[in-house]
Amino acid sequence: MNRKSQNAALALAKRCRDLVLSKKAEDVTILDLRAVSTVADYFVIASGTSEPHLKALANTVETEVRSQLGLLGRQAGDAASRWIVLDYGDVLVHLFHPELRARYSLEHLWGDAKRVR
Repeated sequence: MNRKSQNAALALAKRCRDLVLSKKAEDVTILDLRAVSTVADYFVIASGTSEPHLKALANTVETEVRSQLGLLGRQAGDAASRWIVLDYGDVLVHLFHPELRARYSLEHLWGDAKRVR
């Protein structure tokens, strides 16, 4: 991956983080996976407190990333499943209900990944 696309992926991850924070997501983390996996460059992981909150977080990210950056992502899961993944290729946004987030513990699973500030 060239430097320009690395910078674009990091900028997208940070933008997604800022968007979910603007909607009161909890415990928001960005993991830099570039040194440990080829799954994606970055995971953005956040918690929503209820199904409506998770839906609002996902809708905000999808709408704003599409309108501001012209990117269309794919979505897996829904608010009822309490885990939504928005796939932007180099960036995967994981939106969890806190109980499911604790169960799957992506931060622990990908413990070798650096955290991004």
